[in-house]
Amino acid sequence: MKQMRINELFTGLILLILIGFSSCRDDDGLADSVPERDRAEQQAEDVDSLQSYFQTHYYNSAVFENSINPTIDDLVITKLEDGESVPDGHTLLIDDISTGNTVFLDIDYEYYFLKLNQGGGEDAPRFSDQVRVNFEGRLLDGALFDSSSNSVVFDLTALVPGWGRVLPEFNPAQNFVLNTDGTVTFNNAGVGVMFLPSGLGYFSSGTVDIPPYANLLFAFDLFQIQQNDHDNDGIPSYFEDRDSDLSLSNDDTDDNGLADFLDPNDDGDSVLTINELEPTVYIVDTNMGEEEPVLAEKEFEISRTEEDGIITINTVKVLDTDNNGIDDYLDDGVEINYNDED
Repeated sequence: MKQMRINELFTGLILLILIGFSSCRDDDGLADSVPERDRAEQQAEDVDSLQSYFQTHYYNSAVFENSINPTIDDLVITKLEDGESVPDGHTLLIDDISTGNTVFLDIDYEYYFLKLNQGGGEDAPRFSDQVRVNFEGRLLDGALFDSSSNSVVFDLTALVPGWGRVLPEFNPAQNFVLNTDGTVTFNNAGVGVMFLPSGLGYFSSGTVDIPPYANLLFAFDLFQIQQNDHDNDGIPSYFEDRDSDLSLSNDDTDDNGLADFLDPNDDGDSVLTINELEPTVYIVDTNMGEEEPVLAEKEFEISRTEEDGIITINTVKVLDTDNNGIDDYLDDGVEINYNDED
């Protein structure tokens, strides 16, 4: 079971500081550039390579079937040599692999993942969220190019595209326990392996340890998640993906050169986005058996506190006051300030 010091527990997001290891970032340690291939043709080659890998490698599936708290440390993937049979308690990857589909840079991509444990937490991360994981990155030949010694927190928007596609398929840990020695044990974490074609990894650039056009394998334990609001404007970053293409950089409502997820005034009018959202405060007395409210559509929690069983939840709600089909915070013709005390 994975442990870490309590002072390393999940921390809040610092605006514009995107944390990640070199294996995951798409701008670090780049190798010398090589001529860029056609993405569609390369994807076809990568699919063939990955499918061949799945048909010739097996893993110790019984270990995960019988474990109540598995981690990637339990995983062993082995090549099936010619003439060999898959041993009892093991399964060919091709028999357990799940396939995902996405569009990236106008190219249809397949990617793959092995679900070893779903995770007991309630909510899966979004493609734009912050996560705490333990991970290990390898090439298909088994070469290790990066890993975390304990757990690491990073922003999925700072990583190669495959991470933001695969992690939402898993849930974080169900809970954690503070041990007497100051360490923390996570229970029932999401555990899996992603197999990424080069187009959802580093493609032609590679890194010092990753060749150009390499397919990548990342094994991971998903411990915790935190919803990102990169510009602290009250709108979660995933909601600012207006064209639903899993990319935040190309959504710029006021065409000011600053993407909406980093722009505190999305429509460029005289009122900041946070002030164009209707605020609400909920007081929940758990001592009286009260339950937390179910938030309305387009209502988002921005903060909460708890003291002596009293939970205070602050939310904001997106409105379209003139019913023109454009939310107020995106409509430069509406300038209602809900936080104006005058």
